[in-house]
Amino acid sequence: MKFTLGIALSPLDQLTALAKTAEECGFTSIALPDSLFYMKSAAAKYPYTPDGSRFWGPETPWVDPLIGAATMAAVTTDLRFYTNVLKLGSRNPLLLARQVGSVANLSGNRFGFGVGIGWAPEEFEWCGVPYARRGARVDEMIEVIKLVLAGGMVEFHGEFYDFDPLQISPAPSEPVPFYVGGHTDVALRRAARVGDGWTSAMMKFDELTGTIATLDRLRAEYGRSDLPFEIQAVCIDKFGREGYQDLADAGVTDAIVVPWLADGVGFDGELAAKQDSLRRFAEKYIADPVVAKVRA
Repeated sequence: MKFTLGIALSPLDQLTALAKTAEECGFTSIALPDSLFYMKSAAAKYPYTPDGSRFWGPETPWVDPLIGAATMAAVTTDLRFYTNVLKLGSRNPLLLARQVGSVANLSGNRFGFGVGIGWAPEEFEWCGVPYARRGARVDEMIEVIKLVLAGGMVEFHGEFYDFDPLQISPAPSEPVPFYVGGHTDVALRRAARVGDGWTSAMMKFDELTGTIATLDRLRAEYGRSDLPFEIQAVCIDKFGREGYQDLADAGVTDAIVVPWLADGVGFDGELAAKQDSLRRFAEKYIADPVVAKVRA
């Protein structure tokens, strides 16, 4: 099992230093969240908190995850980056393909594309995209982006997107992995059908193990059980050596962690305090031979 650092809600001027420290400490990846804007009043409830409230405010910092990945890749050599997750529904697939291909090329193929639909009607409508039929539209977007990123002259004629032969160059020299987010049945089916992995939001262990079992069943239905598949998890009730062993045993390949929160340092905490937390976590878990065996 690998360890990914979650950098959600951190001040933007800390990101490059955190990336360099994470690489020095042996983290495998950094997960980058996505939010377009903060609407004063939301038409829908946030789906990943018990009461549907947002746990951030209008002044909370967010970096565009693709720009953030490219910026942090420029100051590291081995660290990987993936979106956790980028909301496809309000965006244009050709423009996204251009951006994703650029990040993959500039990072030396150290980028994975975590994708979701998006939960807020405002993010669709205020960006000029209908909220209705968003799932079907995103399915078609994934087809378009994969097609373009594969390289060469391509065309597409679908229900939502239609274009004659075109080419965006250079294509990445390696396939960009697609990680599909979401906890609903349709999202899990999408992950099993077209994903190279599944990425979670905040989940308890029992819910996580049930979801992994569902994904295993669905992947078998789609004849994809023999293909590599990553499980990237934010588990909110499993920590420490035994907790990480339990996650690995359950099939998690990538634990997304925010070590400074466990040390009482907030999202907006001082950079030095966050770096100290990373080093303590690495010494305790990443460098631990028992945990290293779990991670192998």
